[in-house]
Amino acid sequence: MELKSLIEVIRQEINKEVVTNYDLEVTGIEQDSRKVRPGNIFVAIKGFNVDGHNFIKDVLPKNPALIVAQEHRPELENESYLLVKDSRRVLSLLARAFYGAPTTKVGVIGVTGTNGKTTVTHLIVSLLEKLGFQTGLIGTVYNRIAEKILPVTNTTPDALTLQRLFAEMKALGVSYAAMEVSSHALVQQRVLGIDFKTGVFTNLTQDHLDFHETMENYFNAKKLLFETLKTQKAGPGVINFDDPYGQRILKEVNHPFITYGLNAKAMLTAHDIKLSNNGTTFILRYQEKDYPVNLKLLGLFNVYNTLASIGALLALGFSIEEIVLHLPSLTPVPGRFELINEGQNFAVIVDYAHTPDGLENILKSSRAITPGKLISVFGCGGDRDRTKRPKMGKISANLADLTIITSDNPRTESPAAIIEEIEKGVLEVENSIYLKEVDRKKAIIKALSMAKPGDTVVIAGKGHEDYQIIGTTKYPFDDREIARKILRGEES
Repeated sequence: MELKSLIEVIRQEINKEVVTNYDLEVTGIEQDSRKVRPGNIFVAIKGFNVDGHNFIKDVLPKNPALIVAQEHRPELENESYLLVKDSRRVLSLLARAFYGAPTTKVGVIGVTGTNGKTTVTHLIVSLLEKLGFQTGLIGTVYNRIAEKILPVTNTTPDALTLQRLFAEMKALGVSYAAMEVSSHALVQQRVLGIDFKTGVFTNLTQDHLDFHETMENYFNAKKLLFETLKTQKAGPGVINFDDPYGQRILKEVNHPFITYGLNAKAMLTAHDIKLSNNGTTFILRYQEKDYPVNLKLLGLFNVYNTLASIGALLALGFSIEEIVLHLPSLTPVPGRFELINEGQNFAVIVDYAHTPDGLENILKSSRAITPGKLISVFGCGGDRDRTKRPKMGKISANLADLTIITSDNPRTESPAAIIEEIEKGVLEVENSIYLKEVDRKKAIIKALSMAKPGDTVVIAGKGHEDYQIIGTTKYPFDDREIARKILRGEES
């Protein structure tokens, strides 16, 4: 694109404009100074750890077409530059324009909430594929463009990466893409410039308070997705009617919604739910009609996830009859209530649950299918919200017969200190039975060696992750592979 065309896109965002040649052909947009090439626009963003303005001097020798900044720096004199009100916002707008507004052609379904985002996005794309559509997925486990799998670093990528992904999806004929929309991404305007067909709200429980500070701030961040739907005059949003924060969205955002839940007042409900370690059955009710559902998915929380996914497809305009037809073929998502079976006479479940609500859901669901004792193995991440640690300890002590507190991703914190904070919550439960083991592998070995026929071992916190972060280093570590090797007698 010509520089002058891109500048017109952000005209309302500019405070000062100094440009020597408007006819330059822009070759790309970058926010990472190391990636800048001749003819690129460099957008300096003031981040939480790094300030892009400090790298303007490194970019200038690379002959950029333009520098976009939020703060003036002396080295900008005699250069082409724009001073803008908000460089994050401008980056999103420029990226959308440069990549040709791809989400006007790819139907995007945004899924937000504390728990369930990964499963709901996977279920949505699975249903769409069974209905004959080419799909894309952006999320925690991986990004996928049709059959092409790409690694991820953040739940929701930065604005540039998002628009590149959607442009590639458009080029490959993708009709719909489901994406996890994090609260961080909403606050940082990473999803500005995306045209949403619909948005799904799963639930809101304590998480990320190290970033948002209060639950009110956290809620307001999530609500931004539905305010976007309203502004864009998109299709109906999909809201968990049973969640109090979902009720607030319904009251505070003037937009059409499809509601789901176990509450009979929801538009899409499930009743006569039967849970087992082989699957789940329930009766789906929609518009006063009942539909029997048989799922391979386990746990009550997956009833909610399934309802959310059905709601999303209804919002896209599909009929309930064609959606229900494909529910029995849905399969579990890696690392989400994933059963590890090596022929042992007790159940082993690996799950990503890393919040108080997530751990409570997993343990309650496991208890419902466990004739024997329930053993819980979990830790809490370092350099993250510390207030949830004792809460999770108390939940595990209340719901499990034995709790083994261990390390998750301790990062730069002391693993032993994190465990002590979790232990405070365990000690609030009278007669609680627990062990402490800093080494996560040893903790898993202990749990599996103590399990008896009919018991269930839940290994929570990391799910699909294949690494453990200790200090600032990532080490290979996959709960599922560790458990399989132990069960096969290859580790002891």
